[in-house]
Amino acid sequence: MTPTLVRHHLPHAAAPPRVDPCARARDWAEIQERMLVPLYEAVYERLEVGAGTRVLGLRCGTGLALLMAASRGAAVTGVDSSSPERVTLARERLLPDGWGTRVRADARIVEGSPSDLVGPTAAAYTLVTAFEPIGCAPGDAEELGELLSAATPLAERGAAVVLVGWGPPERCTTSAVLPVGGCGQAPRRDDLEEVAQRAGLRPDGSGRVACPFGYADVESAVRGLLSTGLFDAAVGATDVVQVGKELTEALHPYQRGDGTVWMPNVFRYLIARTG
Repeated sequence: MTPTLVRHHLPHAAAPPRVDPCARARDWAEIQERMLVPLYEAVYERLEVGAGTRVLGLRCGTGLALLMAASRGAAVTGVDSSSPERVTLARERLLPDGWGTRVRADARIVEGSPSDLVGPTAAAYTLVTAFEPIGCAPGDAEELGELLSAATPLAERGAAVVLVGWGPPERCTTSAVLPVGGCGQAPRRDDLEEVAQRAGLRPDGSGRVACPFGYADVESAVRGLLSTGLFDAAVGATDVVQVGKELTEALHPYQRGDGTVWMPNVFRYLIARTG
């Protein structure tokens, strides 16, 4: 691995790197978000998501997981405070006046936190999902716990709550190209259970799903990985061009003869229940 991605540098005095948040959100929607589709499908199948399911998606991103739930007949609500640009794309995908939308009129996308959903109009949620995996950023487990504590009062008693984490580094090829301090540190077996218990939830089953990261070429892989935000510290220490070059180098072992990039990964999910 090359220097920028393996060391934490203090920011220098040069002008900050120019990162286009709209382009990054579009890269997430068009390249990276689909990598977790096998996970979404496995969870929805196991929980029999369909008509009558009321889904609250935390950190909903650009809304692909919600779109899949809506296509099964569920009523969906998404909240996200991390990126207004991602929320805009989610609204385009899901709301009735969005371009090309095929979902129902009861979809709702909110830029903010679960507390912004409090009101007399909505019925209690039967499923809460937190599909953004923990285990790759310092403090992400604590942040998820706080988010769940704010969201679970909006769910009905006994509702399912889904948490996701990265699998062991030896089962996640992508961990080899991520900055040290993220997936380079092996997650503990009970990380998800501890987060659930701190949020007052009762663990009720778990599973593992293979989610390979596959890209058409190295350029697409670099754009997709940068869109995750996991490289922001490295970008802040140097610039996005330098980080892109080092990512390209790190991805070389995973490039196949036809130019595609293939990195097998395993993600673990926990199903917990509200009290």
